[in-house]
Amino acid sequence: MLTRLQVRNLKRFDEIDIELGKSVVLVGPNNSGKTTALQALALWDIGLRRWNEKRQGRKSPEKRSGVTINRRDLISIPVPNARLLWRDLHVRNVESVRVDGKATTKTQNVRVDVIVEGISHGREWSCGLEFDYANDESIYCRPLSTSDATGRSRMTIPEEAASVGLAYLPPMSGLGAVEPKWEPGRINVLIGEGQTAQVLRNLCYQIHLMGDGDRWARMCGHIAHLFGVKLLPPEFIAERGEITMSYEDRDGPRLDLSSSGRGLQQTLLLLAHLYANPRTVLLLDEPDAHLEILRQRQIYSLLTGVAGEQGSQIIAASHSEVILNEAAGRDIVIAFVGKPHRMNDRPSQVVKALSSIGWEHYYQAKEMGWILYLENSTDLAILQSFARALDHPAAKHLERPFVHYVGTNLPQKSRDHFYGLREAKTDLIGLAIFDRLDKELQTESPLVETMWQRREIENYFCTESVLLAYAAYDRPDPLFDWREKIQREACMRESIAEVQEALRVYRDDEAWSPDIKATDDFLDPLFRAYFKRLGLQLSFRKSNYHELAELVPKDELDPEVTEKLDMIVAVAKQAKPEETE
Repeated sequence: MLTRLQVRNLKRFDEIDIELGKSVVLVGPNNSGKTTALQALALWDIGLRRWNEKRQGRKSPEKRSGVTINRRDLISIPVPNARLLWRDLHVRNVESVRVDGKATTKTQNVRVDVIVEGISHGREWSCGLEFDYANDESIYCRPLSTSDATGRSRMTIPEEAASVGLAYLPPMSGLGAVEPKWEPGRINVLIGEGQTAQVLRNLCYQIHLMGDGDRWARMCGHIAHLFGVKLLPPEFIAERGEITMSYEDRDGPRLDLSSSGRGLQQTLLLLAHLYANPRTVLLLDEPDAHLEILRQRQIYSLLTGVAGEQGSQIIAASHSEVILNEAAGRDIVIAFVGKPHRMNDRPSQVVKALSSIGWEHYYQAKEMGWILYLENSTDLAILQSFARALDHPAAKHLERPFVHYVGTNLPQKSRDHFYGLREAKTDLIGLAIFDRLDKELQTESPLVETMWQRREIENYFCTESVLLAYAAYDRPDPLFDWREKIQREACMRESIAEVQEALRVYRDDEAWSPDIKATDDFLDPLFRAYFKRLGLQLSFRKSNYHELAELVPKDELDPEVTEKLDMIVAVAKQAKPEETE
């Protein structure tokens, strides 16, 4: 997993330093540098591969020689001239100096630096590459120098960095009626050039040919669930050198894939890219393109879920306010406004920069007919996990709800927003779920209000069995290696005991009490202690705690969880979407 990106002198960037994680969303206005950040990673990847191809098995060179990269090899960064990669096209500094009393000039190359940090198999690593302009058609690449134990300068590539795989995917373009069968190298070139419409059937063909066919079946299942159509296996027509692909809609007729809507094609492209590149860092440029607003949240959740199953990492650039709000509570969001920086869970200033305030809320209110109020997107992720664990009908309504995150536990915030929306849609109904409050909630209102009896929603999965299950949970996650299972369990037990004792001694509280604030009082100090014992940087914070909800056994869920899910179903069934009025 990549954890940090530093870039200097690339295109519009003077210098940037951004944090990365399992799922990252880059947001900002047009021409703010989101795509350039993705291209920086792609440049680092091609430089790394070229260096390993030329230097594999050779001793690290003493001189600062580099390997040559042709402009045409930069398939993810198509430029007609290599100079266009440099900030302000400035590739050399020239200054006047005097030597022995004579005027002369001194030239120094301006280098593009891309430094990437990550964690692989429980070990942290850093790998920096620098790029020199050679001519309009080529550039030189070499590792940034580091000092060894003797103080000598060396150019080395960490073994962990060399094993990282990256795959870049630009937005979907219009799908043609005919698609030749391409070789893998040509597929990568076409994707890099943004000609994704020419490779969709090829990607599906690759997946269909993979091993046991499980990936193909899962991808077809997602498309059937989302769009109600059945994908048919792609076929290679050898006589024409073409790949054809069809689908059947709800009414039964068989149609060519080119007849489908852009939303289906975009979703299929994203899923095919994911399933064709397991255990890879996936660079997605505007994955929300061609998706209507209510689909965007659903597809983003699907993509991050599939990426987790595949052991992949997603870094996506997006304009979508929906994806921004969804990611802000549980993933890393980098705002390309001014100096690129990480946002926390208060993205209002960026939201205002991306869209007019309020119009998308009114649109969703009219289309859905009901609204769900929660504190943040982590609460929605927890409710979704609970619904799946119980196989509850609320799962359907929580797939793509109209949800508004109020960012506080004050009922008045929800009421103000709700009754403002009712000015536009007078029959709107809603449900607001709060953490435990010390006052009564309103009744007999179109906005149904309820609260958790325990201190907060996280209390319902803050148990010893869940935390031990997290430590021992085997899944394709680059952060952990399954062979460290025993060590992780031991570290978790020690950390639990440490926090339990601290609560008893300093606060006279019990760790599993329904009255403590599970996140601040227990889980936060617990995971700080846990990762410290593992010798790793803390990478599981409050925004990740919803993942623990998936580990609660069905028979151990509190009955109150079912009650809240029943309320969601009841409100959703009373809704009057605009199309049914």
